Amino acid sequence: MKHKHWMPKPAARLRLGAAALLLLCAATARADGWNYPGWRDDAATRVKALALLQSVNAALLSNPSATRTLQQWCEAHHLAAEPRIRALRDATLRKPADAEIRAQLQVGPDEQVGYRRVQLACGERVLSEADNWYVPSRLTAEMNKLLDTSDTPFGTAVRALNFTRRTESARLLWSPLPAGWETRPLPAAAGQTGLDIPERVLQHRALLYKDGGVPFSLVVETYRRELFAFPLTPSAQP
Repeated sequence: MKHKHWMPKPAARLRLGAAALLLLCAATARADGWNYPGWRDDAATRVKALALLQSVNAALLSNPSATRTLQQWCEAHHLAAEPRIRALRDATLRKPADAEIRAQLQVGPDEQVGYRRVQLACGERVLSEADNWYVPSRLTAEMNKLLDTSDTPFGTAVRALNFTRRTESARLLWSPLPAGWETRPLPAAAGQTGLDIPERVLQHRALLYKDGGVPFSLVVETYRRELFAFPLTPSAQP
């Protein structure tokens, strides 16, 4: 006697397919969305988010080493079990220095300009990505070797130069609150939905100097929402 394999009726198959699609969409939304506890889309959270964004921006502007600032931020907000900044270098990407970059670095058209593309991560969280153009002749041989053959963060590799940093521009790529929010009613709470934070929230462009005024590096740093990858509780103060 042959056993017939059970098959759902066409209408049931449609319902099952729709349910599976909804589950897939929900799983994708959870994977791509911002689902850390406490980050609700309400006025209080948006005020805290703006304060946190301004705090990390001010810390980066006041410290010549972005690596050191991110290290301190990583430790203070417990972003990883081992709060250590590591560089993830893309050794395949090349971006030649254009005339504007060479002018800022004060080098001629024939001077060698190195390039490095890295992501700075705390544990598994990528906090920033940076394009860095630098002048190898203004670094030591040991520094150049580290930059060419390892994932050592740039600021760590050149720390012995005791360099200074001049920020050319600092742009907020995201604002949790609209312009003029301090003189208007705050946005109404959006129920239980999570706050939608874009992947990139802040960008700095800066020059690094040694010996009291010799530029040796131009860096464009883009900071990511993983800076805020920690639970936000009512008792937490920005």
